[in-house]
Amino acid sequence: MRKLVIALSMLAFAGSAAFADPIIDRQALMKERGKIVGGLAKVAKGEDSFDAGAVLTQLQALQANAEKFDVDALFPKGSDAGDTTAGPKIWEDTAGFKAAEDKYLSNVKAAVAAAPADVDALKAQVGAIGSDCGSCHQGYRVKKG
Repeated sequence: MRKLVIALSMLAFAGSAAFADPIIDRQALMKERGKIVGGLAKVAKGEDSFDAGAVLTQLQALQANAEKFDVDALFPKGSDAGDTTAGPKIWEDTAGFKAAEDKYLSNVKAAVAAAPADVDALKAQVGAIGSDCGSCHQGYRVKKG
């Protein structure tokens, strides 16, 4: 009986994975990313107080988010239509898109490793991360409406 329950659970999981929507998945990751970066930017601008432990936790969350960003799984052929702002250049220049994401991940990892001790250090790191976000959005995203 236990084996049957496990088998049915695995089948249900496989079925749900087969119906996963890459557009919804990537939008959820990007919304999470935006929320984290937005919180860090508030601290860097002095709108929120600096707490080294909280900043490091946010940077670690940002790294975890970036590590989940699998370009092949999130941007398969055919996922360029529908409710998405993903630009056609993603599929025309997949290597460039992956390189931009790799650069972003590298800068996030560097920020985590550096564990900013003050606002000035955080400003530099948020600047690099924000620049990565901006250049990727400029090149690989279409503006809605």
